[in-house]
Amino acid sequence: MSNEEFRAAMSRLAAGVVLVSAHDPEDGPRGEDAGMTATAFVSVSLDPPLVMVSVRTGSRMDDVLTDRPLWAVSLLGEDQRDIAGRFAMSGRLSDSLLFASLPHTRGEFTGAPLIEGGLGAVECRTEQRVQAGDHTLLIGRVLSAALPAAEGGPLVYYRGRYRHLGR
Repeated sequence: MSNEEFRAAMSRLAAGVVLVSAHDPEDGPRGEDAGMTATAFVSVSLDPPLVMVSVRTGSRMDDVLTDRPLWAVSLLGEDQRDIAGRFAMSGRLSDSLLFASLPHTRGEFTGAPLIEGGLGAVECRTEQRVQAGDHTLLIGRVLSAALPAAEGGPLVYYRGRYRHLGR
């Protein structure tokens, strides 16, 4: 099986789109925010409340989360495709500049940016890191969960494109 065959097969699995974020208070005079778009995010356990996200090993987010165990996830709505696209771009100069132009609040437990207008948000503390091929799986204990009064459906990734549920 080739990488292309595997990628094509996996593209047929619809996935919700999230923005994973963290704040590193030791990077620069006021700290530095980091963010990445992810589709590999799942609930793992109800008791205790655990989630898992997959990050590319050696990526900026992997580096930040190696040193910083606190992070957050904003569940993106169908009208937030532009946010997903911005944080999915490789080679971008500054995540802080991207966050500066987005309405967000800071997580009470993590200090991480939480995107306004999303369908929900969770704040997490890394419990376990698992190396899996070219990715690192982060299993996080959920410290808080928020359900804003957002309208609309989730942003979905299917067959290599962002889509709306049911379309």
